Amino acid sequence: MSQLAAASNIDLSVVGDMIEKCGTEPDAVIPILLGLQDVFGYLPIEALREVTEKTDITPAQVYGVATFYAQFRLEPLGEHMVRVCHGTSCHVRGIVGITDTICDLLGLEGEGTTEDRKYTLEKVACLGCCSLSPVVMIDDKVYGGMTRKKAKRIFKQLEREDTEQ
Repeated sequence: MSQLAAASNIDLSVVGDMIEKCGTEPDAVIPILLGLQDVFGYLPIEALREVTEKTDITPAQVYGVATFYAQFRLEPLGEHMVRVCHGTSCHVRGIVGITDTICDLLGLEGEGTTEDRKYTLEKVACLGCCSLSPVVMIDDKVYGGMTRKKAKRIFKQLEREDTEQ
């Protein structure tokens, strides 16, 4: 096991299991990556290296697929997933300013994960809740009629709930 894998506690045996299930040919790259992401929640670089070492898939192919498709992540997600709808209805109703407020609250420049890995912020094209716009989804809960003030209140409440646990 590489020092990187040992340092990050990534169980690389999962990679071998996934390769055994999906195959070693280049056309197995997507199923392998999907399986690894299901297990780890993201694609650890150590696991990607292991894929290239144990298959006929080149590093360029693995990295190309992992970075081309939006569903793949190279970094772990935060404890809370914050999806901000930037569809037409939400955009017209002020989601850009609300997103700026959320970024300020979380200490983020834009999309990404906070340093403490508590929140991951993602802008999405549509959440399918146009009648509730502007909309923010935190974990599995949808918040409609979002305003900057409401966003501040929601994140304060989340912080309180997290400290109580």
